Amino acid sequence: MIKFILKKLLMIIPMLLIISFVVYYGLQMTGIDPINFMVSPETLSANADNIDVLRESLGLNDPLIVQYFRWLGNCLQGDLGYSFDGSSISDIISVRLPYTFELAGYSLILSAVIGIGIGIISAIRQNGIVDYTGRVLAVLGQAVPQFLVGIVLIQIFSIKLGIFPSANRVSPDAKNAFVDGFMHMFLPVLTLTIGMVAVLMRYARNTMLDVLNSDYIKTARSKGIPEWKVYIKHGFRNAMKPVLVILMFRIPMLVGGSVVIESVFSYPGIGMTMTNAITSGDYPVVLITTLIIAATMLICSFMVDVINALLDPRVRLGE
Repeated sequence: MIKFILKKLLMIIPMLLIISFVVYYGLQMTGIDPINFMVSPETLSANADNIDVLRESLGLNDPLIVQYFRWLGNCLQGDLGYSFDGSSISDIISVRLPYTFELAGYSLILSAVIGIGIGIISAIRQNGIVDYTGRVLAVLGQAVPQFLVGIVLIQIFSIKLGIFPSANRVSPDAKNAFVDGFMHMFLPVLTLTIGMVAVLMRYARNTMLDVLNSDYIKTARSKGIPEWKVYIKHGFRNAMKPVLVILMFRIPMLVGGSVVIESVFSYPGIGMTMTNAITSGDYPVVLITTLIIAATMLICSFMVDVINALLDPRVRLGE
């Protein structure tokens, strides 16, 4: 098992290097010149010789591969560089990244509780009201894009009813930080939760139905074991193993989906930071935020592989 984990961990390193180079190369090919953000147009036209000296001192005339490895070396030493407005990227990430993890974490917990719970009840009470309602909601949750769900929620709860705010993480004049934070996070968390609940609900229901129709469940019932114990001890526990794997698979999509949702709700997370950087052409920030999201997805994929290996020894044996 240790050998399997080390192998998967070592695979993350070259993948991150490849992603970083591709993104770095792609951003360099956009033609964005950092000098244009550092010097005014009047200075550019009047001091061409000094601008060439500045460009040389910053290493912008070096070959692309040299610039890449210089940037990579600085990152490995903890120096993420600066945005075009002069702000430290490390400071930006340290403030914005926890907000994104907070948003994704609450959505994950809420969707797991609701989705798995409704899915299990739908399987136990098959073709009942909960089952039919859950199946309809699951189809709608997967069919409607998340950004559209967010816009609809803003229209209803923010504009029409005025219950929840539609932007930011906290209010500047908030008297109770906890309550104010809850009110601001409710709609973006709900938006991310709806799509994820739809997937978990359907998968939990189908998996639970397969388990309940298996031979060992019929054997348990024939022995006179109480029905609730059959559901919990024999059904639920065995049905949850593949559902947990699906739950882990959805985490990267949850982090990736937060980029769009943060833009819809003007939520100051890493996704909103990346969107603003793309709009303004601030490619140092785009580069770092893209790598953070990619690293998060790779780590989540690694965790899925480990869970799969723990649940099924054939995975780690390469069968």
